[in-house]
Amino acid sequence: MADNQLEEISKAAGILTDAKDSSKLVATSNTHAQGSSDTVEVDGPASKKRKVDHEETKQESRQENSTDRVRGCAPVKAEYLISSEAQPKVIDDDAAEASIATDDAVSGKPNPQGEDGRNGKKRKKQGGQNQNRNYGHFEDAIRLCNSVTYTNEFSPKPCKFGERCNLSHDIRKYLKEGRRGDLETLDGKCPIFEKYGRCISGWKCRFVKSHSKEIDHEDGRKELILLQNSEPLEVDEDPDKRPGIANVVTSDTKWDLARRKVKFDKSEPYIKWLEKDTDLTKKFYNRKKKEGDDQADADAAEELRAQFVDPPLKPSEKRKIYFGKETPVLAPLTTQGNLPFRRLCVELGAQITYSEMAMGMPLVQGQKGEWALMKCHESETASPRFTPESGTIVKGYDNSKDLKFGAQISGNQPWVAMKATEALTRYLPHLRVVDLNCGCPIDLVYQSGAGSALLDTPSKLEKIVRGMNIVSGDVPITAKLRTGVRDGKPTADRLIERLAFGGQDTRDRLGAPGCAAITLHGRSRQQRYTKSANWSYIAECAALIKSYKEKKDKLADTAMETDESTQANTADGKVYFIGNGDCYSHVDYFDHIDKAGVDTVMIARGAMVKPWLFEEIEKGQYLDKSASERLGYVEKFVRYGLEAWGSDELGLGFTRRFLLEWLSFTHRYVPVGLLEHLPPSLNDRPPRYRGRNDLETLLASDNYQDWIKISEMFLGPAHPSFKFQPKHKSNSYEMEAEG
Repeated sequence: MADNQLEEISKAAGILTDAKDSSKLVATSNTHAQGSSDTVEVDGPASKKRKVDHEETKQESRQENSTDRVRGCAPVKAEYLISSEAQPKVIDDDAAEASIATDDAVSGKPNPQGEDGRNGKKRKKQGGQNQNRNYGHFEDAIRLCNSVTYTNEFSPKPCKFGERCNLSHDIRKYLKEGRRGDLETLDGKCPIFEKYGRCISGWKCRFVKSHSKEIDHEDGRKELILLQNSEPLEVDEDPDKRPGIANVVTSDTKWDLARRKVKFDKSEPYIKWLEKDTDLTKKFYNRKKKEGDDQADADAAEELRAQFVDPPLKPSEKRKIYFGKETPVLAPLTTQGNLPFRRLCVELGAQITYSEMAMGMPLVQGQKGEWALMKCHESETASPRFTPESGTIVKGYDNSKDLKFGAQISGNQPWVAMKATEALTRYLPHLRVVDLNCGCPIDLVYQSGAGSALLDTPSKLEKIVRGMNIVSGDVPITAKLRTGVRDGKPTADRLIERLAFGGQDTRDRLGAPGCAAITLHGRSRQQRYTKSANWSYIAECAALIKSYKEKKDKLADTAMETDESTQANTADGKVYFIGNGDCYSHVDYFDHIDKAGVDTVMIARGAMVKPWLFEEIEKGQYLDKSASERLGYVEKFVRYGLEAWGSDELGLGFTRRFLLEWLSFTHRYVPVGLLEHLPPSLNDRPPRYRGRNDLETLLASDNYQDWIKISEMFLGPAHPSFKFQPKHKSNSYEMEAEG
């Protein structure tokens, strides 16, 4: 964004800023932002603090011994504090991992009794789940029929409803009375038309003046026409189609899924086999339990093997994937893991991305909202960075066939996860992996038996992963775990071994489940975000993963050896292991890789607070982004949002909604130049402080009205009925923006 444009935007919003500030690199022997001097490196783990000011190191060290610091409060320099008593802002992140509207989203079933619950009984209110979040309505006063939306005034397409159509076909009346006026933000130019030469919103676009005009005909008539500088995008044929967007599933496909016209050729025969095998296993298990002696156990196991029937399918050869130090991962983020945000993170250096968690049952039922989560930007279909260290050869890995985007699903039964996986791999051409969510802590997901509930049902978890691997074609299967369900009782280590080899009772018959990569979030379900992630336990589990190949060698040429065709087809024959939790700087990132022994790190909240964290990792140094640069990222998000959701009233509403969700995280960022110590901590909350200029102060505001003010710089005033409810419980207000 140009400096003069930023200055005009800032003045219009009633704020002042120095647009000439540029990002400063904060590293050894470099100078950082205003009011700071040389930095100094201190050897040791990332948990130890490092002084910023070289000249005052000794003096401040003595002051620290005599001054009590507020625990959990970001160490902002005294000259920037608004109050001498530095009270950190209390923020509850328990709601940040997932947001489920109702339990019907989990089951995929409609709720005919209404929002009060089944049989008219009111449901017990469950805290922290943000049920039925209402964003209001953002539609035009007069609804324009699609038969005229994308055409010139005198050449409409035939309306399939004819005279029975309840929508408007009068373009002039619609432009005059049926919509709010054109926006003057973004220079009054439609960003989609500017980039692609044709606007996907047609006459509904809030920038329509920039790509339409009135022409005079020889007979004296005046006609309104839409300008276009490229071939038609044919969005009227499929409203989900957008330029630059991949993995768009057609409306006909979703309709066939909803009407159960899709045949799951792989899943259905395997499900029947699985039911028979489960019944057989239960039979012999109950017999063994009843008889009780060792000989009976041996006889039962032998009889089980004798009656075992091979499954109708075996895993096909999977594409090989790679995780390494050069591939930082953006976590699956509910709500904030939307396409525009992922696109911004990829632009800033994220090498692997995931969709928001999608529920398996609604996917199988063809629900539009769930399939919309599977869309990705064309930048996510590129290959991730691959620069193996000197002397390291990753056998059999073809980086040109790899890509960045993967899908994450949740399922509470093997058949649900299998059918959802088969549908995803059949209809999505750009898919790196399918990841099974085994960590979602939200009660509605947990009580349905999905998410973190799978941590307490290892046998079911193994069946789900094994079944997904059977039906996924050449797409690898991965899983994301938490340490366990309860504090102090971690179970991930046992689950990891089971996902790598299979259970003792299934390994010799079925081989390994074929899990290609495992991600471990270093918290339990009960813990949520109340404590720091347990990287010591992650390191223990990483050591277990590294012993995979050794254990595999020990099992070689024995009855316990797993069938090689069932194992993960990963590079060098190992299961990749990714750590997750509290990564907020390049120091944290490389510290975890070097000391915890993980292959790479998955980043969640750290990326939401400062998405340029991926850029810091790539460059290996802190970046003190100026306020103008940070506002530039907001503008990019807006432009990407309009491309993804449209520049009409509905698209603007979606873009504003997700932008405000993002701003509810970004205000927690404290610029590096304002900190007394490095590295910053994700769990340190910022005290009330003033920035180095008015724009920086505005971006640090936790007042929702200031977030609206920022959104209005690019999207204009919100629709009168627009509402916004952030996910954090500490901000449990309902905001209504006045148009």
